[in-house]
Amino acid sequence: MLISFIQRAVMQGIPLLLGSTGEIITEKSGNLNLGIPGIMYVGGISGVIGAFMYEQSVPDKSAINPFLAVFIPLICCIIGSLLMGLIYAFLTTTLRANQNVTGLALTTFGVGFGNFFGGSLIKLTGSTLPSVTLTATSDCFRKTLPFADKLGWFGDIFLSYSFLAYAAIVIALIASFVLNRTKVGLHLRAVGENPATADAAGIRVGRYQYIATCIGSVIAGLGGLYYVMDYANGVWSNDAFGDRGWLAIALVIFAVWRPNISIFGSILFGGLFIIHNYIPNLAVSTQEIFKMLPYIVTILVLIIVSMRKKRENQPPAHLGLSYFREER
Repeated sequence: MLISFIQRAVMQGIPLLLGSTGEIITEKSGNLNLGIPGIMYVGGISGVIGAFMYEQSVPDKSAINPFLAVFIPLICCIIGSLLMGLIYAFLTTTLRANQNVTGLALTTFGVGFGNFFGGSLIKLTGSTLPSVTLTATSDCFRKTLPFADKLGWFGDIFLSYSFLAYAAIVIALIASFVLNRTKVGLHLRAVGENPATADAAGIRVGRYQYIATCIGSVIAGLGGLYYVMDYANGVWSNDAFGDRGWLAIALVIFAVWRPNISIFGSILFGGLFIIHNYIPNLAVSTQEIFKMLPYIVTILVLIIVSMRKKRENQPPAHLGLSYFREER
């Protein structure tokens, strides 16, 4: 039971890790992207559309090419998420629109976009259930290391996940290294802290904000793809994402804007989100209280960080504010 709980916590936490890593990169440039839930939704449905079209083109599901079954949804997810990032960057960086309103609008748009195309795919399949099932593609995404079953509990806990789960951890570690150990990371943090000073030093503020927002959006979109193809076993249902996108944003605060801490935070959040399923005889109302735990933990961390007033644990100073070069 403990091994099962850890496995489910990790699988539940991977979409949060990808979403929070993408948002941390975006916020380090000074852009507060509250559209992450919508971007994850678009990333998920874009991958589903690609997988659906590929499966429909192959009459015999046993003849599906594993490489194409992964590559096509992956590319579709990246394109859909990238377009969402470009929309946000254009509105907030070029047109200097309010970042909070733009992000919330993207979330509303992304959920509507996903539900519209998800409903359309359901009608195309003629299914009596309100869902689309992509079992063949999901099996390719969910393949694990062949020797994991032979290593007992160690294999079950550490080696029994799909390639996207390990990719999420690697991406978080690379992001942490780039932000803290490279010249590019230094420039990006300078843009988020004081864009006027960065601009005066010759750093292209707009370029860094565009690139950071687009890369962050693509990473967050992969979280939506992982949820559908791995966690949900290839089943797309409208509104099935729940509040995972908001949990990813909450995880950014919990991890104090450090991608490496997000790795452990995502597993903790994933465990808190499903712990009610492992406690017997819980009433429905009590289950909802347990689902609040990640947010309660985030609020407590926010209070502690604010009281300690350490600069390294604070968000970028220019977060959420548009940069007007003529005011420099």
